[in-house]
Amino acid sequence: MSEMEYTYAVARIRALEVSLFSRSTIDALMACGTLEAALNLLVEKGWGGVDVPEETDAILAAERSKIWATIRELGVPMDTFDVLSYPNIFHNLKTAVKEVYLDVKRDELYYENTVPSREELRDIVSKKEFSRLPESMEAAAREAYETIHHTGDGQLCDVIIDAACLRAIDAAGRASGEEIIRRYAETVVAVADMKIAVRCEKTGKSADFMKRALAPCAGLDTDRLAKAALAGFDEVCGYLASCGYGAAANALRESPSAFERWCDNYLIDMIRPQKYNAFSVGPLVAYVLARENEIKTVGIILSGKANGLPDDSIRERIREMYV
Repeated sequence: MSEMEYTYAVARIRALEVSLFSRSTIDALMACGTLEAALNLLVEKGWGGVDVPEETDAILAAERSKIWATIRELGVPMDTFDVLSYPNIFHNLKTAVKEVYLDVKRDELYYENTVPSREELRDIVSKKEFSRLPESMEAAAREAYETIHHTGDGQLCDVIIDAACLRAIDAAGRASGEEIIRRYAETVVAVADMKIAVRCEKTGKSADFMKRALAPCAGLDTDRLAKAALAGFDEVCGYLASCGYGAAANALRESPSAFERWCDNYLIDMIRPQKYNAFSVGPLVAYVLARENEIKTVGIILSGKANGLPDDSIRERIREMYV
């Protein structure tokens, strides 16, 4: 697209950013005494739709669909955003592999509006026609399928496909001519590697397990990260601090939920400068990520209220907003 075409698309996004939830809106949602009151507030804000039930899952799903409907309306080449959908696509692949292994169907576990679709993935996996998959998925799908059928190890199946997803994101970032896509890929892979190392340290995973799970990324030496995880929690924190992720280490020492919050906030901090860019795809990518973050945060609040969690416990998990 030309700069002029991007200028139009960005102007449209700027108008839509006004309706993004600010911290004050999140505080108002938190102030609702019941789940029902929170859902009513969301409907008043335009969430859901005429034919959408006032239920958490239905409203959140409707809002996710609205993101991509908006982007399509702008006439932007959709392949620009392919890398943003990789986590959902590879998640769906994991679901299809496990469905075939267990001989069950769980439609509710799939993300919608992905390519390949749910039915395509089921057909590919059931027929073992893995060559029909995108190149970034083919080998991992075949290995995960064989692994779960020979060992019954669902966790190892997940590790194989999750690692392939991270490698695909990294490759897409390196190949993209858009700085925002490159930065997004670097951030997502680095954060994922940190989370993997933390989980492996807590559960006592082996070096071989971590070697399969971690993906190469800029800014982190995965060999050193794995060695730190083998050595213990303090070593993980020390390594992260030594390579510029001191804030992540501090969040880890605070609590697991504080670390999860830091991971999401780190991505929002990365995209926030796109507010001042008017001539590229950057603001459009930032809007998609901001909306996904907004929906995730609302989901955390609604889940907390549905389960009767104390407000302080919910607030600890609330993410920063883009606006």
